[in-house]
Amino acid sequence: MKKSGSYIKNGPDIDERCFYCAEKLNRLKDGRVQCKRCRRRYAPKKLSRQLAMASAFCRDRSAREAAEELGISYATALHFYQDLRRSVLARLEADYEAAREEIDQYEETLYLDHNKRHDKRHIFEAQNFLTFAYGPKVYNILLPSLERYKQSLVDDGLTQQYWEEFSRFLIFHRIAKLESRENTIERFRRYFDTFMKNYRGIKRENFIYYLKEAEFKFNYGDKAFDTLVELMRQGR
Repeated sequence: MKKSGSYIKNGPDIDERCFYCAEKLNRLKDGRVQCKRCRRRYAPKKLSRQLAMASAFCRDRSAREAAEELGISYATALHFYQDLRRSVLARLEADYEAAREEIDQYEETLYLDHNKRHDKRHIFEAQNFLTFAYGPKVYNILLPSLERYKQSLVDDGLTQQYWEEFSRFLIFHRIAKLESRENTIERFRRYFDTFMKNYRGIKRENFIYYLKEAEFKFNYGDKAFDTLVELMRQGR
């Protein structure tokens, strides 16, 4: 494995300098270190492993791939990935609140898993979200599920007609304010569609975390890892 601090570009070696404030460290008998200034304690090997997982996360490695790459349990990698996905939510909310007056485009999207697009009967499983654009960044809001309409359409005996209507509904977008065909939202949609090909069978209640992960990586690009390190320092 790489030296502990090598995952942080131009940052301190976390064996010698505090990960949180870059001050010198005292070594404790249990193998951990404690900062002389901020008094934070941590185990360098564990933190190094977490930084490696954060790096894998930013390289679009799945939790299972990260576990195999680092020689750790899948449960450990998955738990950390879930923590990362939750941690970026607060940053994305803060970014949006700071820039909401700059929003100049928005569009509604219906997303259906790649392996379900060949069968229109899956149309009610589509995820519905609204994307706002501000400069080169986006912000997504998850909208109510279409499944709530399914039974009423079946009861009305309009099944086939609505399969066709909702099939076309996947192509056309109901709510939109776009400046041009090639725009930030369209770039994000293509990015998200490619991003989701790495995953299969995501539970509906977890979709928001993957949507926000894609939003975070799209917005931050090459700075995604450094931003995760910052969030780890903040304890989020």
